Amino acid sequence: MPTLPRERPEPPEPHQPSQAHEARRTAESFGADAHRYDQARPRYPDDLVARTVAGSPGPEVLDIGCGTGIAARQFQAAGCTVLGLDPDVRMADPARARGLPVEVATFEAWDPAGRTFDTVIAAQSWHWVDPAVGAAKAARVLRPNGRLAIFGHVFEPPAEVAEPFAAAFRRVAPESPFSSQPARRPLETYQAGYAKIADTIRETGRFSAPEQWRYDWDRPYTRDQWLDLLPTTGALTRLRPDQLTEILAAVGHAIDTLGGRFTMHYTTLATTATRTAAP
Repeated sequence: MPTLPRERPEPPEPHQPSQAHEARRTAESFGADAHRYDQARPRYPDDLVARTVAGSPGPEVLDIGCGTGIAARQFQAAGCTVLGLDPDVRMADPARARGLPVEVATFEAWDPAGRTFDTVIAAQSWHWVDPAVGAAKAARVLRPNGRLAIFGHVFEPPAEVAEPFAAAFRRVAPESPFSSQPARRPLETYQAGYAKIADTIRETGRFSAPEQWRYDWDRPYTRDQWLDLLPTTGALTRLRPDQLTEILAAVGHAIDTLGGRFTMHYTTLATTATRTAAP
């Protein structure tokens, strides 16, 4: 997606890797329109889900930052029993309405009450977890040989869409920490972020050597579909309605000049590792 409203662990939003987890107001702003979020956000590659499940010792999954349950439902469809965890009850409620049990808490504060899992996933959410806590706590709640899988999308639209978005954002929200970001960033920037996640996993001494997975795929968007997704992204969830309207108008005009639609190239990246059998 445009570099400004990033929700990925690489590079994190809206600050550096050690600081992203501290931006709680942004982290907990996505529930402002949970229904739109659930409808507009893309699913994850089925091959990633299948590979994660196949590499886990059993079907019990903990989904950190589950949101409305987009990834969780895919793991349920693959035969897993999933417990969701999210700090925002506004996101938890629609997930629960669709059959996902959710406990409302941050991962750092959550009490597992002795429970352990075969798989711990974080889909588009790990950057909100304190890196000093996340991997070590994941190791504690994973069973021996259980799998930790952290993944998310890289979606930078074509320059013809990204640049008008960035210009409009800087014009209407110059005080935002996102306003200094470039319109687009190369894939290597995101890959470096996932490599850093691998480093924090490795440093715990509780996991096998982390693996890096990559899935490339395309999705066409109409003007209306893209304008439905944009308000669910981190930089836009906290804007005033008039600011949001101006940005969407600029992006809509840009897509109109492309014939009212464009194709987004997605790359879904994952860092994954299995917990060693030793306690």
